Amino acid sequence: MKAIWLALAAFLTAVTLAPAEAQTRATAVFAGGCFWCVEAAFDKVDGVLSTTSGYTGGSKVNPTYEEVSGGGTGHYESLKVEYDPARVSYERLLDVFWHNVDPVDATGQFCDKGSQYRAAIFVADESQRAQANASKAALEKSHKLPGPIVTAILPAATFYPAETYHQDYYLKNPAHYSFYRWSCGRDKRLEQLWGAALSH
Repeated sequence: MKAIWLALAAFLTAVTLAPAEAQTRATAVFAGGCFWCVEAAFDKVDGVLSTTSGYTGGSKVNPTYEEVSGGGTGHYESLKVEYDPARVSYERLLDVFWHNVDPVDATGQFCDKGSQYRAAIFVADESQRAQANASKAALEKSHKLPGPIVTAILPAATFYPAETYHQDYYLKNPAHYSFYRWSCGRDKRLEQLWGAALSH
């Protein structure tokens, strides 16, 4: 009898908590070149619960890093952001995204060139699409950037997590990460585009 009551209590707890948990967790997906760098930027945002580096937008099922980085899969290096919408808005995440990419580069991002390194926003629903389009339009209207904004807004597709060694790379390998980021000219270009007050 005790086991039945414990099982019932566990079930009721799960049913009670599930809706609340669902309301405090949402997902956004961005591509901004090297996913190590994009992950480092979003991990600093209050309200972001977790980040996962991975691949999306292509046709290859369960792609590997070698396949994606070699081109031809259609996938983008990307980042899945799990966040609490009560603490951080999707609009704020869009702002972080824009300030950590080069929106006028159609060939890739920084030193990484190729379709797999292009910047993009992957929208999950009409609300995200509307907000992404509005933020892009506002940025274009501001004329702050030295050229047209070529960052794509695309429908969300299957997201494939990258290999374990890519997750939290900037924390696991800080020296190599810092050297890569510097040698790729990422921060130098971001400062040219956005000024010294960057989100990275």
